[in-house]
Formats: sequence, structure tokens, C-alpha cells
Amino acid sequence: MIENKTLSPNQKAMQRLWRNRPAVFGLIIIALCLLIAVLGYLITPDKSPDANEQVSEVALKQPGFSLTMLRVTKNKMVENQSFFATMLFGKQSAFENIPITDYSFSSDSVHVYTYVGDTLAYSLPDVVNAISIKNINMQNIDNQNITYNDFENKKCILNIKETQEKIKEAHIFQKSYYLGTDKFGRCMLSRLLIGVRISLLVGLIAVVISLLIGITLGALAGFYGGKVDDFILLLINVIWSIPTVLLVFAIVLALGRSVGNIFLAVGLTMWVEVARLVRGQVMTLRTVQFVEAAQSFGYSSMRIIFKHLLPNILGPVMVIAASNFATAILLEAGLSYLGFGIRPPTPSWGTMLNETYGYAISGKPILALIPAFAIMLLVLSFNLLGNGIRDALDVKSKG
Repeated sequence: MIENKTLSPNQKAMQRLWRNRPAVFGLIIIALCLLIAVLGYLITPDKSPDANEQVSEVALKQPGFSLTMLRVTKNKMVENQSFFATMLFGKQSAFENIPITDYSFSSDSVHVYTYVGDTLAYSLPDVVNAISIKNINMQNIDNQNITYNDFENKKCILNIKETQEKIKEAHIFQKSYYLGTDKFGRCMLSRLLIGVRISLLVGLIAVVISLLIGITLGALAGFYGGKVDDFILLLINVIWSIPTVLLVFAIVLALGRSVGNIFLAVGLTMWVEVARLVRGQVMTLRTVQFVEAAQSFGYSSMRIIFKHLLPNILGPVMVIAASNFATAILLEAGLSYLGFGIRPPTPSWGTMLNETYGYAISGKPILALIPAFAIMLLVLSFNLLGNGIRDALDVKSKG
């Protein structure tokens, strides 16, 4: 076993991080959310784009609700998609799900009793195949076979008995909503899983933008000082004095309410803390001996800043980046909750909370608690990880 004395500072920091149980818990939650975001529609019960399959008959159902469905083939052609296209964007379903309580067969049709009490009849070919309504020309032959015309107006024959068995096996099934449904009858679990993409993406873009702007301006202000520092510090104080939410509103209204603009607006409001931190760290380090040695060798100011100073302040920057990640998730959720964020039907945890908060006081609080708990857990995970990184990089830390 390697002695602790032989470990490098980075290895010792990693040891301290892995011993921090709250930080490891946060890291596990973040890794799980990242895996869910990558797999996307491959693991969601509802694989339609934006998890937006609406079954109005089962709206506002509690978690664990299940019922019988009849899967009816839509009378249109659905294009095949690649594996990765389905994983990223979902896939239009070739079927329409009809909630039913019971069913029975006649000679050429299936009769269903719907969840809301109606009685409907579907011809057997219409359930199992996509047919052309214009050229339907359906006929029952000797109570054993049915003829109909497909989309290419070709005559097709179905055996009645075989088709009835196929419907029983492949088109009538039990569907469960593990986290219930929203007011439009959409699967809450599917929308929650797809919504994690928005939260992680807005956090990532906001952190990247804030680091690029904050590190650049903070490093220039701290290294050069003088008028450069005065100008950048004035800019920092002006941005700092504007409430974050109001600044995001202004940017979104000016640029337009698109997904990219919302991500950009969140990122443009979060660079100030990074710049203040980097400025202070660079001002402290610019007079130390290794910087003076680099200057004596004739290195340029940019090389000294990016090759010598910034690597020595990555620890505090990583801590504030984790904090900004959590703040960006909260900010996007707040914007969506107020109606200024991601446009429906794209699933966002803030939008889900906006759609369900009214039911918190009407006997169905679980519908509002689900997205609220997801936001809380992910934000808490980033904060725990940030605290763990801070403790791990503290050279005074013991054990």
C-alpha cells in the first residue's frame, strides 16, 4: 500500500474527496443524472418527442396507476429512425393507445369499452395495420378472412382468427404510470427523465460562459491593475448591482425566448462571481517569485497569466463552478416556473412545477412534489460536491 507521504498533492486531494461521504453522494447523483440524460428516450416509458403523448382520459392520476390499453395502429406511415436519432430526439409512435376496461370480438371487429364509459368498434385490419382510408374497400369473406386495401392500394387478406389472437397478444396490454400523470395525461416519469437534460445542459452552458468571461476579465484586472482594473471592477459592480432574475428577463426579452437564448442569458449573469474570485487570486499571486522569474525570462503577459497563474487558482475556480452549476439549475427552473423559460411541450422541471403547483392544495400534492424534489436533489448534489472539492483542496485539511 502506498504511503500517504509519497502521494502527490492531487492524489492527496482525491483521497480527501473520496473520504467525504456527502460529496461522494452528490457525485453519484450527478453521474446518475448524466447517464439518464445521455440515454434519454431509450429508457423512458413514453418515447414520443418531448415525452408528449397525451391520454386525456387518465389525466392527474396518482403514482402507480395502471390500466388496460388497446394499441391501435395509426393510419399513416411512420418513418424509421436510427438508434441515435431515437435516443436523442424520441420517435413518433405508430400506434394510438386507447384506455379500455373490457373488450370483445365480433366477426370482423373488436368492440372496446373505454375508460370513460363509451363503446367503440374497430375493424380488425385497422387495429393491426396502417390502412388507407380513401381506399379502404374492406370486405368479410366467409367469416374466416377479411380483404382490404393498403396504402399502395394493394389487396391484402387477413385471417380473422389469427388476427384476433394477434390483437390479444400484442395490442392489448397493461400500462403503468409509475409517477402518475399530469393534467394532460402525460407520463410524469418520462417527462422527469427527459427534463434532466435541460437542467444539466443549462448548468453546463452557464458554467462554460461564466468561466470564459469571468476568468478572462478577472485575470486581466488582477494582473494589470490600474485603469484596466478600475474599468473591469466598475463593470463587475454594475452587473452585480442588478438583480439576477431581472437581468435574465431583460436579456431574454431582448434576444427572444428560444432555448439557446435562455441558456445564454443564464450564463451572462453568472460570470461576476468568477471574475471577482480570479481577480483577487491573481492580485495575490502576481508578486510571488515564480511570476517574477517568468517575467525575467521575457515571457509575455498572456503566457504568464494562462500558463503560470491560472493553473494555480483552478481549485477555487472549480469550487465556484460547482456552485454556479447549482445556481444555474435553480435559475432556469425559476424562469420556467414563471413562464419565461423553456417553451412547452419541451419538458423542464420548472415548467412541470408550474403546471402542477396548483394541485398541491387540492388533494394531489405528489404531482407538485415530484419535480420540486428532483430540483432540490440535483442542486443539493452540486452543492455537496462543491463543498467536498473545497475541503479536498484545502492544504490545511487533516486526515
